Amino acid sequence: MSVEQEQAERTIRCLVAKVGLDGHDRGAHVIARALRDAGFEVIYSGLHRAPEEVVQAAVQEDVDVVGISILSGAHNTLVPKILDGLREYDAFDDRLVLVGGIVPDDDKDELREQGVDEIFGPGASMDEMIAYIHEHAPER
Repeated sequence: MSVEQEQAERTIRCLVAKVGLDGHDRGAHVIARALRDAGFEVIYSGLHRAPEEVVQAAVQEDVDVVGISILSGAHNTLVPKILDGLREYDAFDDRLVLVGGIVPDDDKDELREQGVDEIFGPGASMDEMIAYIHEHAPER
């Protein structure tokens, strides 16, 4: 099998992470199931993960996509810690970093400048998210 065929057949690996004290995980479960149904391999972090735990999971599981689900309003504190951790492990440049949840418009540009690839808010369609991942997941 050629390298091109291997990459074409390689399953995209996604980490769906709940970071901080946010205890609302129904949406994360729905997203994880939709990604799995779309053919992605999905690792779910469980609730109340520290940014360092999310980074460790992303590195150890060698995921292509880090999806951070956050509804607590602590995105400006917790997401940059995850981004910095990925950079420390030299695991940032070949990962797609997505944020899902409630992020005020005023904060979205700053998160993108820090390295978040896309932000999906309430009402974002699963098809839109899946298409975005297919189009932007790194080829490794």
